[in-house]
Amino acid sequence: MTADTRSLSRPLAGRSPAPRTGGRSARLQEALAGYSFAAPNLVLIGLFLLYPVVSAVLISLRDARGFGDGDFIGLGNYARLLSDAAFWQSTANTVLFTAITVPLSMALGLGLAVLMNSVLPARGLFRTIIVLPMVVSGVATALVGVLIFDEGTGILNKLLRAIGGPALSWQSGGAEAFASVVIITLWVRVGFNMVIYLAGLQGVSPELYESARLDGANAWQQFRNVTLPLVGPSTFFLLVMNVIYSFQVFDIIFVMTGGGPGYSTSVLVTYAYQNGFVTREQGYAAALGIVLLIITLVFTALYWRASRARDLTD
Repeated sequence: MTADTRSLSRPLAGRSPAPRTGGRSARLQEALAGYSFAAPNLVLIGLFLLYPVVSAVLISLRDARGFGDGDFIGLGNYARLLSDAAFWQSTANTVLFTAITVPLSMALGLGLAVLMNSVLPARGLFRTIIVLPMVVSGVATALVGVLIFDEGTGILNKLLRAIGGPALSWQSGGAEAFASVVIITLWVRVGFNMVIYLAGLQGVSPELYESARLDGANAWQQFRNVTLPLVGPSTFFLLVMNVIYSFQVFDIIFVMTGGGPGYSTSVLVTYAYQNGFVTREQGYAAALGIVLLIITLVFTALYWRASRARDLTD
């Protein structure tokens, strides 16, 4: 190597690298491009989600009745909830409704998904029948429930009378009315759960079941050790969605029972509707809505955290 070559290969002492003038501007342009693409969604979220929530919080701090802003009472509406027996009964009904409908609808949906994922004649027809209530409006589905469970002219009571059995008080009896809305809710939600579980099952490799069979696993062991763990993400999604739906159920109960008899089928949303649009106590109704929002957020956060911790330990 010559002296000139060594001098060229030797780093120049005391010189700093040339500044990259275009790096910062390029990052700024990328950020602006990203925000420009996200801007329509951010505007919609702010307009239809954040603004209503903030407005509801502000209304819940006032004694708003009918028209006008009402007087500022701070946490008065929330203090009123603590002594409101109808609120506690509606809360208990909501929790009971959720505890019954969520596991039953998910279990039935998973069972139907496993059945539809197997070799079954006329699977397309059965899928259409099961999913049909999901694509029909909630009010129309509730009207079908009225045709079935009406005490005087309902199909079910007519069948019970035809076989010599007693007609049940589906509207005047609290337990019967609660059971009727649970049955119709299951009919509506099973199709959605089946579709999500079926999508998860179709992503499972058949080789896993073949390996389990070669190891001597029977059908139940294959379901417990292969199917259930692999549909875990679907189960997490459905649990959150079904709990949110059950806490916010309105149309089926409103059409079929109106929350009655008494408050036996009243849930938080129907009670909030009664206060907001019947007795015109918008401030108190807004407080009920905020409590419902907090309950839903707390459950979602706790379950998401528990699911994440389980995934990390696994």
